[in-house]
Amino acid sequence: MRLIAGVSAWYGLRRRGIARVVGVIVAAVALVGAIALIVVGGARFVDLLVVVGLLVSLAAASAAFTIHVDLPSAPAPHRPVLFFNTRSGGGKAERFQLAKEARQRGIEPIELKPGDDLEVLVRGAVERGADGLAMAGGDGSQAIVAKVAAEVGLPYACVPAGTRNHFALDLGVDRDDVVGALDAFVDGGERRVDLAEVNGRVFVNNVALGLYAEAVQRGGYRDAKIRTLLDTMPDVVGPGGSDIDMRWTGPGGHEHHAGAVVLVSNNQYRFGHAVGSGTRPRIDDGLLGIIVVGAPSGRGENGGSPQRPMRQWSAPTFEIDADQPVPAGIDGEALVLDAPLRFRIRPLVLSVRIARKHPGASPSAIAPEGMWASIVELARIAFGQDKKPAGSTPERTA
Repeated sequence: MRLIAGVSAWYGLRRRGIARVVGVIVAAVALVGAIALIVVGGARFVDLLVVVGLLVSLAAASAAFTIHVDLPSAPAPHRPVLFFNTRSGGGKAERFQLAKEARQRGIEPIELKPGDDLEVLVRGAVERGADGLAMAGGDGSQAIVAKVAAEVGLPYACVPAGTRNHFALDLGVDRDDVVGALDAFVDGGERRVDLAEVNGRVFVNNVALGLYAEAVQRGGYRDAKIRTLLDTMPDVVGPGGSDIDMRWTGPGGHEHHAGAVVLVSNNQYRFGHAVGSGTRPRIDDGLLGIIVVGAPSGRGENGGSPQRPMRQWSAPTFEIDADQPVPAGIDGEALVLDAPLRFRIRPLVLSVRIARKHPGASPSAIAPEGMWASIVELARIAFGQDKKPAGSTPERTA
């Protein structure tokens, strides 16, 4: 039943009209049938017990691997500046009175108004003597302020006043404490992280090509994201899909053609895990994260089995070539980039300040890889030993 549901759902999403309706209906019926079998079957109590046990285990694991890092102290800036966008995150800056809260902490607030060039505002503040730069807005705006801060060697603070605040989450900023993030410039701790760039443009999270990039280019994406993604899927992964022929070289040195999705990120994302999935354990590893997803095709790099539908690896640089400009979603913003697309990592160029009461690291920073590693780490916690970030290494220098 579950197999039928999965296949039918995939069939429907890749098509339009009556074909999509039929596929989704069949998937829904199959899913309901699978649930009914569990409810009315002879092993009903055991199955429910397993489900409850799984949920309890996940909750316990999440609690066990919750992290709080005591970051090194750093002197507070004397003339910090906060840039804020009142339109981001449904008006969080106004709702939390960030301008007033900033002034109470000795931080100068500067509002980003329609038509303003954020980078010009930031560079102007630096010329007037600003010695700390904070941004309250979406991740695209965070990237601009972070870029300037890295260039001029000033501390940067991320205030989670956007919609998703992915960069804040992986930095270890509490996304539910918007006002408290301002304390990063009062008595915050300091850490250094990487930035990434494509064709000279800095990004803090990722650059998406293919399905997502095609969706964000469409006018209705902001108001109806799921619907726009569903409408875009047949054009990219459906029969006769007209995706751009992007070419890239894999870690083995062989050339491939891109699939439905290419994601290049500022450090590697963690996927397929119960704890911290969809976050980056580190943003100071000095490597790009690269993920390519598409239907199995061609031959693998050893000339044997077909190319896997999902490939994931890390590298300091990456390049994608194409015969025409490539639509891209850069930290959620829609752009079109000229080929070739040249990606590179910039290790430890950004000095980040984070409020003392915030975690100071990603939710997946101490989540181990694999079952055995999880058991070992849980045993360490049970015996009172300090939690260690997954894959931790001695601190690197820029």
